[in-house]
Amino acid sequence: MASNDNILNLVKSREIDDKIARKVQSRLHVTEDLILRLGLERELEGHTGCVNCLEWNSTGELLASASDDFHVIVWDPFRHKALHTVATNHQGNIFSVKFMPKTNDSILISGAADYMINVHDIKLHETISVCTCHSSRVKRLAVCPETPSLFWSSSEDGTIRQFDLRAPHVCRSESDNVLIYLKHCFGKLAEAKCLAVNPVRSELLAVGANDPFVRLYDRRMIRPTTVPKADQRLLENGNDLTKSDHLPDGCAEYFVAGHLSSRDPVHRKHRSLASTYVTFGANGRDLLVNLGGEQIYLFDIYTKTAAQFYDFKSSPYYFDDAGTSSNECTLKQVQGPTHGYVNGTLELNRWIHTKVEEANADPFTSRPPLPRRVESLRLRANNAFENLDYPTAVRLYNEAISMSSDSAVLFGNRAAALMKRDWDGDVYAALRDCQRTLELEPNHYKAHFRMIRCLHELQWTTAAVDCLKVFKNKYPSHSQNTSCRALEKDIEIVASKIKVTEDERMSNPWDLFRLTRSPQEQKWQENALDYEKRFCGHCNTTTDIKEANFFGEDGQFIVAGSDDGSMYFWERNTTNNIRILKGDASIVNCLQPHPTFCLMATSGIDPVVRLWSPLPQDGRKDDREVSNKDVAAKENQKRMKADPFDFVLMNYMGYNPDQVQPDPNGEDDDEDFMSRVPPDCSCRPS
Repeated sequence: MASNDNILNLVKSREIDDKIARKVQSRLHVTEDLILRLGLERELEGHTGCVNCLEWNSTGELLASASDDFHVIVWDPFRHKALHTVATNHQGNIFSVKFMPKTNDSILISGAADYMINVHDIKLHETISVCTCHSSRVKRLAVCPETPSLFWSSSEDGTIRQFDLRAPHVCRSESDNVLIYLKHCFGKLAEAKCLAVNPVRSELLAVGANDPFVRLYDRRMIRPTTVPKADQRLLENGNDLTKSDHLPDGCAEYFVAGHLSSRDPVHRKHRSLASTYVTFGANGRDLLVNLGGEQIYLFDIYTKTAAQFYDFKSSPYYFDDAGTSSNECTLKQVQGPTHGYVNGTLELNRWIHTKVEEANADPFTSRPPLPRRVESLRLRANNAFENLDYPTAVRLYNEAISMSSDSAVLFGNRAAALMKRDWDGDVYAALRDCQRTLELEPNHYKAHFRMIRCLHELQWTTAAVDCLKVFKNKYPSHSQNTSCRALEKDIEIVASKIKVTEDERMSNPWDLFRLTRSPQEQKWQENALDYEKRFCGHCNTTTDIKEANFFGEDGQFIVAGSDDGSMYFWERNTTNNIRILKGDASIVNCLQPHPTFCLMATSGIDPVVRLWSPLPQDGRKDDREVSNKDVAAKENQKRMKADPFDFVLMNYMGYNPDQVQPDPNGEDDDEDFMSRVPPDCSCRPS
């Protein structure tokens, strides 16, 4: 009610103040109420193949779509009418289409699987330019209003190329328009998958590749060049060209989820990680990435403060094998917020330890009471945890933390729920929560113990051993309990097997991929910045063009498609999923929100474009809504972790989350889940 009152006050004030009028527009552009009313407005028919890309013009008056049928269609979305149909000369699936800025929406560019980029004049009904510089599939194009004559392309040949429509251009493989050549950075397997230009600072270019890192380049520091044929031949023959760095220092900054920075191939041998889409928020600060084989991550590109990390060996409670100890706890400063297990030292992002309390101190005596609403959420979350409903517990803790971000008990409890839920990235998220708990309550021994378990499950074994030593010396009364002794035994078993032979390492494709990094690339990866938020529930393993976008003028919501044919909506502040809608018979790939209205265009495997807008509140249930969000999310997590062969079998067996019968015992074990799926459920094959 308070929120509604605030909105009413803004509506009253907008008549006398233009600034408030703009604020009202921003607040009311997209709200949670509107998302909960969102439904199918119209299906736009005209394509005969999968629709792989959508693009609004700057005013939102036109919508362009492109397809496997080699056609581009420009629509009037408000009259649901096709205005122009461009029969391109592409001979491969079109993956990207863009309106060129400040051309009265008459110039379109398209990139496709035939390695070509076409420039079309839709009013003259002709293709005015064809670029054939790339030597592999063109996956994404990017434009920027501040530079209306420039556009950029990313291709699986590993290059990011820059084109200027004002300058004459002769296409050849050695054209001097290569801005970035990823194969020089990390070897012949490198591919450029997606890119985006910062709308506020057009000199910043974000690039996603076939690894977990998102790269942010300052193109003012990079001069376009060529890729000599000699270099290409050497790379194709397996020679290492990465010993010489070709980009200037300081031109790039990397971002990655901390648990993926030193990715362990043992856990992900059945799937690779590749960015399928990157985009900036309207403020130029937010960078969103949909990471194939994993989750969706939000980065803050302006948070560059140096991270502090706690070195377990410098704790007064750490004793080495000789029984000696340091005299004080040392804070170490690094150049950027790093994370992960690097060079034998655990670097924990945002760990702040100003002192070490006495081992027998009570950390809970001075804990302030939580606000009534937050305390109610905490009790409900605790009850869900006790009933083994970990997704619900995490969701309630998320909501409580969004209201009270300085409560150690909330972060500590959420860490426990995340560890039990155990979706991709949950253990690392729990580790971050343990860090935050100890920042707020340095003697929270449960958070310390959970941290050891997180380190162990992440296979950062050396750090887990050091952390365990500190815990045992700091909390001797807890070090002999059953849980601690069992965990210590588990860590000892792993520690005894920690050495991997060089032959075993070289037999793994990812290690071959990692070993070809240049010194410059290695430095950038080790200094990569961690994520701010993550969004879970969807599945992104089957296609490599799956998008994730901001919804709302201030990016208040996040939307993405999924391999289960649904589109997912998250509230940004809490990261909770608020709605799931069926958007395609097979897979939803593209979701493009309208720039000013609560209207969204989506597409996928079906040969149609779908428009979604708020429906009237007439009491009717939307048959496209997936009501059991937790079951749908859990099954998507299974999809991402499954062996590809098992995944195909799962698809043929199929299921509908709303048709799954609940477990009579209140549990949902993997072994008995499929026994409760109705036999008549159908699902598309992969």
